[in-house]
Amino acid sequence: MIANGPLNNSKLNTHQAEEPLPPNHNNEDPGNDRLERARQYSRIRVRLGIFSTILFFAVTLFFIAIGITRWIENISYGITSSPYLALLLFAVIFGFLNSVITFPLKIYSGYILEHRFALSNQSFPAWLWDGVKGLLVGAVIGTPVLLIFYFFLRTYETNWWLPVGIIMILFSVILARLAPTIIFPLFYKFKPVEDGELKERIMKRCREAGMNIKGIFQFDMSTKTRKANAAFAGIGKAKRIILGDTLLDEFTHDEIDVVFAHELGHYKLGHIKRMMAVGIVSTMVALFIAAQLYALSIGWFGFESVTRLAALPLLTIWMGVYGLLSGPIDNWLSRRHEYQADKFALEMTKNKEAFISTMNKLASMNLSDPEPPRWVEVLFHSHPTIRKRIQAAETVL
Repeated sequence: MIANGPLNNSKLNTHQAEEPLPPNHNNEDPGNDRLERARQYSRIRVRLGIFSTILFFAVTLFFIAIGITRWIENISYGITSSPYLALLLFAVIFGFLNSVITFPLKIYSGYILEHRFALSNQSFPAWLWDGVKGLLVGAVIGTPVLLIFYFFLRTYETNWWLPVGIIMILFSVILARLAPTIIFPLFYKFKPVEDGELKERIMKRCREAGMNIKGIFQFDMSTKTRKANAAFAGIGKAKRIILGDTLLDEFTHDEIDVVFAHELGHYKLGHIKRMMAVGIVSTMVALFIAAQLYALSIGWFGFESVTRLAALPLLTIWMGVYGLLSGPIDNWLSRRHEYQADKFALEMTKNKEAFISTMNKLASMNLSDPEPPRWVEVLFHSHPTIRKRIQAAETVL
């Protein structure tokens, strides 16, 4: 995508785009200073990402190794004899303790750093409220998934991964259909795009691509951030186009046309279906491998059964390890799709100047690092760098 954000659910497994930096509308941070700030922000984000990953593994292993998970299990069963209610109590207590440890890091990465680089427009209470809403939405979605998982774990033990994987995939499809109308409005206000000329231009592109959509909407992205975003949301009849108000305010019609043509490229070239297929395969493989490793490793910590509540956090570790190993492959495929969608947009609009100006404007608004270290791009970037995208565009038209 041109700018991948929290509202982009066109794939089963989403990817994090290049992290943006402060906008520079008043030319207060030109040239080399802007570049240095971009690199500084990128370095901080990478370090935070690495540290948060290490912290996740360390805290989880620590809780298991010294018996904290056993203590939580005992508390849970001391309150109820139902294994399913005990599971929910275990999840709440474990999650709370984990949040106490990681919350300072979340405040720094999600609020302090964003304000330090002039990215966020949110007050701390508003940022905190978004976090609470996210937690509540996660609880509503996660509770049935957790109970279903535990039912199949108790029923089939090491073979639980197959029915759980199938249900998770079906659940993802249902969420993709419901998210645009139920979940997204909890965080943003949506309204139909009022610019008639722009709407007609977008609808024309959809007709050219043979695509039917539910509508074209804008959302108040500027209430939270200065980033720009555009995406397809939903699947099937629920598919709609969403444009951030920051994009509408800062980009010309020609530039928005290029952004949208890029998104159409993902649809027309089959990237959405392909990534859904990859997501399905990846989900099943991840669950299968994690199930085998989980069963093999519970004895390391003295657990006698895979159904022990105290052992379940070990499963999240194996899922995390799989994510680390598969991430670079997913990123490579995503970057490949981005180049292809860029090429499609250039051929559809035949407007290389608008494409390049869009890329440069995104770089200016987001202060993206134009040349991150290769290992950073491989491990963390689902999108090519702005410089590489412009260089590739020069060869198309």
